[in-house]
Amino acid sequence: MGPRHGTDMSESAFIAQLRAIATHPAARGLADDCAVLDVGGDTLVLTHDTLVEAVHFLSTDPPASVAWKLIAVNLSDLAAKGATPMGALVSYCLQGDPTWDAEFAAGLTHVLETFGVGLWGGDTVKQSPSVLGCRMFGATLIGKGGALVPSRSGAREGDELFVTGTVGDARIGLLHARQTPSSMSPFVEAYRRPQPQLAAGQALASSVTAMMDVSDGLLIDALRMAAASGVAAMIDLDSIPLSAIADGIGYGNDRIARINAATAGDDYQLLFTSALPLPPLPCPVTRIGQMVHGQGLRLHDRAGDVPLPASLGWEH
Repeated sequence: MGPRHGTDMSESAFIAQLRAIATHPAARGLADDCAVLDVGGDTLVLTHDTLVEAVHFLSTDPPASVAWKLIAVNLSDLAAKGATPMGALVSYCLQGDPTWDAEFAAGLTHVLETFGVGLWGGDTVKQSPSVLGCRMFGATLIGKGGALVPSRSGAREGDELFVTGTVGDARIGLLHARQTPSSMSPFVEAYRRPQPQLAAGQALASSVTAMMDVSDGLLIDALRMAAASGVAAMIDLDSIPLSAIADGIGYGNDRIARINAATAGDDYQLLFTSALPLPPLPCPVTRIGQMVHGQGLRLHDRAGDVPLPASLGWEH
């Protein structure tokens, strides 16, 4: 391979180059988190995520928690499509440490059983630091051929913007896990063991105009949804749902705290738009803004317009 020139290519720029290849309808133009495939009238939903040691998880994280996160982040993609999980293919890096490998396997068994997912196969290699992959398969009954399976790109001007649960707990958990790897606080658990919102996604799928999970940060993911839909996202920072416990231990709920929470990522809540009354949901949901004419992202709070922070979230 010859020398590289210039700066590293961004994730978004690389994906843009791949769109010329991804011409099958199932790929959805690489503008979504999942492929949606019509197979004889049945609709399959496929996704693939990778976890890299020291990027997506800490070297000090328990192996069972790493296994949980690997499966959960893929299930979160299925949740945003209203899909029911079926099976997974897992790629694993042997650590040269039988205890670590055994604890990972036990954790993998636990998370797959928890969510009713079959292990269908995968691959093993030996490598350090570890790079773990999972390909998840799901099914949905929403619309023949997947035409009505929610995407990022369906939001319309005037739609209201919502998010499930709270955001920012995983950010605090990462800080705590770095300081005290043995911590089992609720925040550390939120970082290490995200809870995919499968039931909420299935309840919402027929009522939303667009839906995706919040993995890289609420603000950057809202911007991605707006860009895919050809509208602008207007967000009220004061309405962003934060954990009351976080405020109680000194993380606050002012403008800075809300921007920190909304740009941190690893929340794995559902971000969605709708113009309809929402169905009953198995989790809290908060209206945080609206989709409006234009493009980009606009922030405000009770004091007025808020300048966009230098970083809206995680980008490779």
